[in-house]
Amino acid sequence: MSRPSTSPCWKRISVAFVLGCCLWGTEIHADETSDAAFCSCLSGTCFDPCASTANIVRTYGPCACQPRGTLMQWSYGTSFTGGPNLDAPLVTDRPDFTEASSTVGRGVAQIEMGYTYIHDNDGSTTTDSHSYPETLLRYGVIADWLEFRIAWNYGHQSSELDDIVGSEDLYLGFKIGLTPQEGILPEMALIPQMVIPTGAEEITADRILPGLNWLYGWDLCDTISTAGSTQFNSAVDEETDDVYTEWAQSWTIGYTFTDKLGAYTEWYALFPHGAETMKPEHYVNGGFTYLLSDNIQWDIRVGGGLNDAADDYFVGSGFSIRFY
Repeated sequence: MSRPSTSPCWKRISVAFVLGCCLWGTEIHADETSDAAFCSCLSGTCFDPCASTANIVRTYGPCACQPRGTLMQWSYGTSFTGGPNLDAPLVTDRPDFTEASSTVGRGVAQIEMGYTYIHDNDGSTTTDSHSYPETLLRYGVIADWLEFRIAWNYGHQSSELDDIVGSEDLYLGFKIGLTPQEGILPEMALIPQMVIPTGAEEITADRILPGLNWLYGWDLCDTISTAGSTQFNSAVDEETDDVYTEWAQSWTIGYTFTDKLGAYTEWYALFPHGAETMKPEHYVNGGFTYLLSDNIQWDIRVGGGLNDAADDYFVGSGFSIRFY
């Protein structure tokens, strides 16, 4: 007959529970590292193996001393990588229509600004528009995977019929970094967003217009990346002043020529749903980006409409600065 245990059952369960809690979310290392982790858990203090140079046997969840770069992972177990990298050059939402699927990082501020000239002739009226300063402030809050966003712009539209000048409605949003790229599975982010009626009388929508933007992207190799966005936003019909839903779809391809010089080509389209007078608009555009430093980027872009409802062409330039 076997000898009965001298430890009560509850004590054995408690030790197992403490050991499980300590190892959860940390790395199990070989040899002396795993021994140290085991002993520290039994003593009631969790060993932090993140800084150890020992060989990694297996990883369960994110490392305890490193915050998550994204809210979720595609698979459980091995990496929990992704998210913002302050050792790399800044990643901007401009100059293309497709915004980045990454966040700026907790405590990091990024300001993106620019100017765009737009020309359109619909056969009866010629309209020239100026958009500036296209200011977007992105600031990381609470965690690396969450950023607060606020944007303000000023517009000037002139034609034979009228001349409209003034501030546009204020844009507010949060970007949530959802997943890093894992093989063919994309890096993803989600932006709940809205505009609030703060603009000039002739420009404001005079109501809150909410929306949602889903972003996804892949690094195909060191020099080529691709990304897209699918979004829907509330909008106002210019003729009837009724609210409708505007869907938008985009796809972009990015190219890296040197450590400083990059470029992109892109298609995007706007699809009104429930509007009486607004029509679908299709555009193609491209441009270049140049890094003055890891924290400062200059850009230029040019594009044009692909159908009659779209503006004829546009050209613009801007810059972005990262602070941390």
